Amino acid sequence: MLINKPLSEGDIVSIKLINGDEIIARYQDETVDNITINKPLALTVGQGGLGMIPWMFLGNKDTITLRKDQTFVIMPSKKDAATQYLEGTTGIAIK
Repeated sequence: MLINKPLSEGDIVSIKLINGDEIIARYQDETVDNITINKPLALTVGQGGLGMIPWMFLGNKDTITLRKDQTFVIMPSKKDAATQYLEGTTGIAIK
């Protein structure tokens, strides 16, 4: 039997919204109705392949609360994506 490990604060997660957007962020907390994330980035396709750009260009906060009814799925991000996210949001190269 497969048992999914619950998400913990600080986990890097990928979220697919019901509008089709896919974002990657640092998981913070959740309630029955909401998911709180930090520093969300949207996935984009460019000449070099997949990239990450700010999900909210003009927002003045790093912490965002999403309504669960607007999310399709949330799961831990792949290791390579999580590493790229951490390097992009902290400026620290991870080896």
